[in-house]
Amino acid sequence: MHSDLPDFDMPAEEQVHLAAESFRMLADPTRIKVLWALLQGESSVACLADLAGVTPTAVSQHLAKLRLAGLVTGRREGTFVYYSAANDHVRGLLDQALFHADHVDRDIPGDAPAHSHSKGL
Repeated sequence: MHSDLPDFDMPAEEQVHLAAESFRMLADPTRIKVLWALLQGESSVACLADLAGVTPTAVSQHLAKLRLAGLVTGRREGTFVYYSAANDHVRGLLDQALFHADHVDRDIPGDAPAHSHSKGL
């Protein structure tokens, strides 16, 4: 059925698994907060912990996973490491996820309208 469609093309298996891994990394509120902060600019673990409202240890664990998934990068300066979002694709992923969340929330009957969280992106 789909093979009859002229422009139908399934993504490669590896591409599907990598995309799923990226979404899995975004499936945590703390990681979304950390990535949001990093989209505003480079930051340290202590600053990210303060912004996300969690301990520096928790942020370090999340950053390690995000780094392995290719969503953040680190730059060492002496004994400190400063993190940043890996590239503009991260901005697009997070922007779309927050945009979608706003629209899903608004489309639920009986719920109060959501406030936009994706301002500035």
